[in-house]
Order: sequence, then structure tokens, then C-alpha cells
Amino acid sequence: MKTHILLTGSSRGIGAATAALLGEDDHVLLVGQGTRSGISADFTDPAAPQALWAQALDALGGRIDVLINNAGIFEANPLDAAHDDWVDGWERTMRVNLTASAELCRLAVRHWQERASGGRIVNVASRAAYRGDSPAHWHYAASKAGMVGMTKSIARGYAAQGILAFAICPGFTMTGMAEDYLESRGGDKLLADIPLGRVAMPEEIAAIAKFCALDAPPSMTGAVLDANGASYVR
Repeated sequence: MKTHILLTGSSRGIGAATAALLGEDDHVLLVGQGTRSGISADFTDPAAPQALWAQALDALGGRIDVLINNAGIFEANPLDAAHDDWVDGWERTMRVNLTASAELCRLAVRHWQERASGGRIVNVASRAAYRGDSPAHWHYAASKAGMVGMTKSIARGYAAQGILAFAICPGFTMTGMAEDYLESRGGDKLLADIPLGRVAMPEEIAAIAKFCALDAPPSMTGAVLDANGASYVR
């Protein structure tokens, strides 16, 4: 029987690499979310997560076995912006990065409880969850820390029902987003902070996501996997 997977943010970067890797597996049936691949869903719209879940469930014949929450935004929110603009930026990032993921996690857990089937959640968070980020990215770091806390809560709460949860915390990854950030921060100086000497490739994070989705032993539930070139070790 094939493993049915819903992957958000599948159009580029880590999501596209994960979709490609999982797509090579004959034992996987994947539905992606993104403007250029899979089902279109704008997570700034509060109705989008539930609509996406329903469409994915229909496309996958009424059964989803694995949810991979990868969709996210990384937008500057300067401290000296107008107050209302700063709050809007905070709430937009929280809605896309954390709340949409939480809604999908809830729908997944309820789905597996109703089916008494068990399932897996893989949440792509960030090194920023532990190390923090720039003064213009409080909201990003907070959203990813929330994702890690949510993952651990799910793992602890539902392991006895066969519902497993894992979080991945990449450092800088060579996506379009990361390339822009590296350039804006002076790439060489930023790279000097990474002992490995380079940022991660999307395919490296995709390999971790696939492992968690398909092969990680159940006793690993609740694990947070770092992939940051030793730029932040815990």
C-alpha cells in the first residue's frame, strides 16, 4: 500500500527538493501545495488550510498518512516601522508560518484518530527557533520556535495512538530566499559563522524530511533534527 503524503510549500527550495525526492519513490503518492505545483492555497487566507486539507484528502482517496509542513515566509519587519505596519507584519508571518501549520496538524491528528490509523507529521522549522534571528525578524524566529514547541506537544500527546511528530531545523539553505539574505548580509562574513563553510543544499534537508516521513523509527518521535553546518549546536 502506498504512503499518502501532503506536502506544503512544494513549489520551490526545500519543498520542491522534497517533492522531487518523494516523487522518485514508487511507494509514495504525493499531493503538493503551492502556486506552481499541486493545489494552490494562500495561507494568508484563514480559510486556506482547511480548504487545502479537504482538496488533498479528496485527491488522495480519503486518506492522508503523512503531513509535511514546509510552507513559510521570511520577510523583514523593521522595529522602526509604523506600529500598525509592524503588527501587521508580525501577524502575517504567524498566520503563514505557524497558524496554518497548526491547523493542518490538528486536521491530521483528528483524521488519524477517527481512522485509528496513526500517522506522521514533519514540521520544517529553523535554526532561528533556538538561536534567534536578526532584529528585523523577531516574528520569524518566534513562529519557528512555536512550530518546535507544537511538534513536541503533538509527539508527547498522541504517541500512544501511533501519531508521530518530528521537526527539522535547517540553518541557511540555498533557496532563493537564502541567496537574497546571504547577499544582503555580506555572504563571506555570514559563511564564516558556519564551520562547514557553506549553507545547506535543499536536497540535504529533503533527505531528512523523507527519512522522518517514511523511515524514522517510532522511538524518534518528538525529535528535533538540526542541519546547520554546526553554526548552532545544542
